[in-house]
Amino acid sequence: MLRGWPEGSAKRTVDRARSETATILANSSFGKPSLYLDLENTADRLKLTDPNAFLDPLAERLIILDEVQRVPDLFPQLRGIIDRRRTPGRFLLLGSASPLLLRQSSESLAGRIAHVELAPLQLAEVGQSELSRLWVRGGFPDSFLAATDAVSFRWREEFIRTYLERDIPQLGFRVPAESLHRLWQMLAHHHGGVLNKSQLGQSLDVTHATIGHHLDMLAQTYMVRSLPPLLPNLKKRLVKSPKIYLRDSGLLHTLLGLETEGDLRGHPVFGASWEGFALEQVLQAYPGWQASHYRTATGVELDLVLEKGSRRLAFEFKASSAPTVTRSFHQAIADIRPEQTFIVAPVDQSYPIAETITVCSLGDLSPP
Repeated sequence: MLRGWPEGSAKRTVDRARSETATILANSSFGKPSLYLDLENTADRLKLTDPNAFLDPLAERLIILDEVQRVPDLFPQLRGIIDRRRTPGRFLLLGSASPLLLRQSSESLAGRIAHVELAPLQLAEVGQSELSRLWVRGGFPDSFLAATDAVSFRWREEFIRTYLERDIPQLGFRVPAESLHRLWQMLAHHHGGVLNKSQLGQSLDVTHATIGHHLDMLAQTYMVRSLPPLLPNLKKRLVKSPKIYLRDSGLLHTLLGLETEGDLRGHPVFGASWEGFALEQVLQAYPGWQASHYRTATGVELDLVLEKGSRRLAFEFKASSAPTVTRSFHQAIADIRPEQTFIVAPVDQSYPIAETITVCSLGDLSPP
């Protein structure tokens, strides 16, 4: 519980916000009356003791089922209800980024369901003037909208604790919370670096196979992003390991004990933090593009390469209002020959530095 908050008020506020957000999303997307059920709530779960009896009379309404992975036996019954009346947009199923949810829904509702990943808040949603706050606090709405940096920081501490102690066990993973927390903190210190499972395993006194299992779990629950290497057909020695990022910048800063923008600017992770934050914004702005990083054994690298069909774009992330580039940057451009290259930096206005190279603000990024 957050210090200074009345007992139970934090959870009630979050639950009410989730309900209101889901209802607004549903009404704006589907344009018909909706009913929201939170399946973490015992009373709402009991309503679905007999799903057919409860749901059949509500065929004209959109049914929003939040935390649906908590009721795995519901999926086969939903299949029958859907098949009796194949009307698009009857159910909106929400879950906590659970691989269990995806597996159940794909097995039971194949051909009847589409999956959409809802990212945390993006700069395009909150506005360019909120860039620093979004970067420091991250994109979880309760963290971003908190009254102060201190309240936001405490919310994220509680989120991490709940994720480790409740969410992971509920998803069926048997991992000690303290062990996973230590790995998560170590990944925060290596944020934006090339993955070395053996090195991480030695530091935590576990095998590299265990590290791989834990990383898969963090990636499948969308806490960590593993960015694969680009392996073009070049006669060069390439780094073939992925780069590792914490997907939410606010959680990264919390794991490192960085509460304010001043704390962040004085920390060695400053540049890597911007890289990860900007990378997530770019990936959301370019849905459907295949993402990778490029790095040779001699240190020539590009932070992000996006490919779609025959098209290739390159991105470099610089946490400077006056970014400069090196010879290795130009060598990387010559190696992979992207049609356009963007140097993404916290600048007020975008400007070109070469015919196909642009220094770009996050607010100006949009798919060509």
